[in-house]
Amino acid sequence: MTIASETAGVGGRARSLALRYALRELRGGLRGFYVFTACIALGVLAIAGVGSVAASLSEGLAREGRTLLGGDVAFSLIQREARPEEIAFLRSRGEVSVATTLRGMTRSADGKLALVELKAVDGNYPMLGELMLDPKMPMKDLLAEHDGAFGAAVDSTLLARLDLKLGDRVTVGSAIFQIRSVVGAEPDKLAGNVGLGPRFLVSEAGLRATGLLQPGSLVRWIYRVKLPDNAGDDRAAAQLINGARSALPEAGWEIRSRANASPQLERTINRFTQFLSLVGLAALLVGGVGVANAVKSHIDRRRDVIASFKALGATGRDVFTIYLTQVMVLAGIGSVIGLAAGAALPFVIVGLFGKLLPLPVVPALHPDELALSFIYGILTALAFGLWPLGRVHDVPVAALFRETVVSEWHRPRWIYLALIGVVIALLIAVAIGLAYDRRIAAVFVASSIAVFVLLRGIAAGLMALARRLPRSRVTMLRLAIANIHRPGALTPSVVMSLGLGLAVLVTITQIDGNLRRQFLAALPDRAPSFYFIDIPSSEADRFGAFLRQTAPDSTVEDVPMLRGRIAGARGVKAEDLKASVDSEWVLQSDRGLTYTGEIPKGSKIVEGAWWGPDYRGPPLVSMEKKIADGLKLKIGDEIVVNVLGRDIPARIANFRNIDWQGLGINFVLVFSPDAFKGAPHSHIATLTETRPDPAGDARIIRQVADAFPMVTSVRVREALETIGGVVTNLVLAIRGASAVTLISAILVLGGALAAGHRHRVYDAVILKTLGATRVRLLGAYALEYLMIGFATAVFGVIAGSVAAWLIVTRLMTLSFIWQAGSAAGVVVAALVVTVGLGLAGTLLALNQKPAMVLRNL
Repeated sequence: MTIASETAGVGGRARSLALRYALRELRGGLRGFYVFTACIALGVLAIAGVGSVAASLSEGLAREGRTLLGGDVAFSLIQREARPEEIAFLRSRGEVSVATTLRGMTRSADGKLALVELKAVDGNYPMLGELMLDPKMPMKDLLAEHDGAFGAAVDSTLLARLDLKLGDRVTVGSAIFQIRSVVGAEPDKLAGNVGLGPRFLVSEAGLRATGLLQPGSLVRWIYRVKLPDNAGDDRAAAQLINGARSALPEAGWEIRSRANASPQLERTINRFTQFLSLVGLAALLVGGVGVANAVKSHIDRRRDVIASFKALGATGRDVFTIYLTQVMVLAGIGSVIGLAAGAALPFVIVGLFGKLLPLPVVPALHPDELALSFIYGILTALAFGLWPLGRVHDVPVAALFRETVVSEWHRPRWIYLALIGVVIALLIAVAIGLAYDRRIAAVFVASSIAVFVLLRGIAAGLMALARRLPRSRVTMLRLAIANIHRPGALTPSVVMSLGLGLAVLVTITQIDGNLRRQFLAALPDRAPSFYFIDIPSSEADRFGAFLRQTAPDSTVEDVPMLRGRIAGARGVKAEDLKASVDSEWVLQSDRGLTYTGEIPKGSKIVEGAWWGPDYRGPPLVSMEKKIADGLKLKIGDEIVVNVLGRDIPARIANFRNIDWQGLGINFVLVFSPDAFKGAPHSHIATLTETRPDPAGDARIIRQVADAFPMVTSVRVREALETIGGVVTNLVLAIRGASAVTLISAILVLGGALAAGHRHRVYDAVILKTLGATRVRLLGAYALEYLMIGFATAVFGVIAGSVAAWLIVTRLMTLSFIWQAGSAAGVVVAALVVTVGLGLAGTLLALNQKPAMVLRNL
């Protein structure tokens, strides 16, 4: 009975036979498929691990949302307290706790100063969760006034910074505080923004005693409502929110429920998760090259078995089905290994670092994330494995036997090409359709396709160049050049294997270097040395004169500042505006606002006209161009901002491009001079020193604190270092995910070299028989790998640098400087890895006994 007669049936029986033959061949082991399995497993591990950790974190945020928020619903106001009728409305719905936050300067007894994040709480704090104190004590005793000093609990960082201990007294504004405990953890800390200073927890009475609560001060009042236990669900919270908006439409609340306790944190997590998932997908795509190499090598080794199948009557489709089944089984094995490791990652992280994590991670199995990762693994294996599988269909038995000597290239049938196209389209659809930011995902997909095409072109160009070079008289060089372009050359495999990994590595190192330069290295030219906030309007002129007298060689800039929320635009409420992903942040919370008759420094009008210094008509507003485009606004549209509980409409007069890199004062929204006439507000100022130094900075901070205790000084470098610490942690996570891509690239490169091992053995035996020495052969192979590796490294540096430039300048909106040192390091590493792995395989080939190989030729 022939195979053709056995498979004459259709449907399940044919598939069963294919599976049976595929499994029979796999009984001999996975030789040749270790790289295949490892590449799929690593890529799936990266995607499943990132997805599982992110889902566990999101679940933790959702489960702990009530505790993180400090209640069921939080109503936030900026620069004003709630009115009596507003507080009465909230208290009629549930238990209310009030917290107040602002920045201030604290001074120790010996005159040392430090920026702190003040937080004043009432007797109900915390309504949910636990405030960790060392030593523990009741809130009433902790914050009460004794012997002329209010109590305070502070972050341990402040104790170290000012060389303080428990019981010491410090001054904030006009009030004296005694440090009675150290804050270990706050249940509601994650619901706030990144702090520029250590926490300083006080009572509301203590805060009022400081004198910092001036008209226009940047103070945030948060009113948390805890609903009755029988009404503490999402529906009741939604009813409270809708009722507050209906009863108090112009209150200007920023409202959060326990379902979105920290929307900014959730957006950050979603974006970061997408980025890491794309890095994992890049690892899977790099591994896909290994899949193609492994499948091609396996079919090459099994040509005698394939010939036997065809000799017994098997059709090309039968052979294709058998080996497709093998690929699917092995892809399934690799995916399951990756899924197991990825699913375990949240449990491992919590087990090892649970007590150190600042975020609530709830480890659990997430079938949707694991299923998506499995689909990625299978689709990648198919996308890269179908081409070499499809080529088997039309190869006659005689050609398969002749392939030992001559390798014939031919394209798969159209049906297989169509199948490849469908699989690739599915892979692209999944990558883009399920992304948090589809634009970024689309750019990634387009870039990946472009890189594959370019790498293939580089390999072809390198072979063509080697073919046209004049014949060298140096034997080693002549042999190396011939090896680059000969039939069955390793050039395409090595270039494809190494190129993607290097491009990813260069992208990550360039982004890393630029982020460190932005936040941890030198400040931009003429960047401000200080920001001064909460300057009372009545003191603004005197404060400016004081700064000019204190630092006569410095530049002082001063502008009025208010805080307000965008309530609507074009007649549409803010919550109903369809904002782009890049612009939605401007609607999420209050924004800094200013008014002026002059075009702000660092701004350039790109559309419309400026109103001029003498304008006294109806309110006009100037918007940042990218934000306006993201909100689909045009010149003449009306925008409404809520300032101090009052809705103020204004017409858009012009759009500006803003240079944020100078770190100077600038605003997304700038209004005409009389837009906020009569509204209480403060000023913000910058001081730009000609020759800054630590001693001079300390002197300025001290003198400002002495003369203006209500003004908060923010040293720009310290603020950037704080932000830089967060960025550094993010970059570490990116490096970890990128390491998977690099490991995949090395595995694929090793697999590509191993796939050509049989040809290397034949070459080495024939050349040794003709008189070539081991040293000469090693030199020739080393030159071959060196030339291929160098050409690929140059491409990796160029492609990675362009990708990093686009990400840094377009997505992060930061300046970009090419990091030559890291690029050179990547080139050297690529050459070492390529030559090292290549020579390791060559030594094995040179150790083969000629007689054994010659008998089988």
